[in-house]
Amino acid sequence: MKRALPVLILTVAGLVPVWRHAPADEAPATAAPAPAPTVSTVPGGTTRVVAGPSVDTEKGAVQVEVTLDGDRITGVRMLRQPDHPQTTAAVPTLIEETLEAQSADVDTVSGATVTSDGYRESLQAALDAQGS
Repeated sequence: MKRALPVLILTVAGLVPVWRHAPADEAPATAAPAPAPTVSTVPGGTTRVVAGPSVDTEKGAVQVEVTLDGDRITGVRMLRQPDHPQTTAAVPTLIEETLEAQSADVDTVSGATVTSDGYRESLQAALDAQGS
């Protein structure tokens, strides 16, 4: 009998977080198509600035702008990103890896998986658009 009361209390305490858990809102079944990326050419050279589409993620919208000199990626800038500390910490790593890889084939940043996926999707769309 001495053990029954602590076991009951600990069981209830362990179940409280399960009862309070609220599942994340699910994305709508049909998503609107993303707008086409925009391509701008800098006067007097082969430098192009390409904005990828805005990608909606669970954490918020992600949109990338890439600067290209010929086929070389010379810069990446986040136009939109979720307002989240892990995202803010992940962006420099994603940009650095993009400049090293010279493609959208970059690793997911631990703790910012959703943002990393949105970043890669927007970046790849921008790179695909720059060729057209």
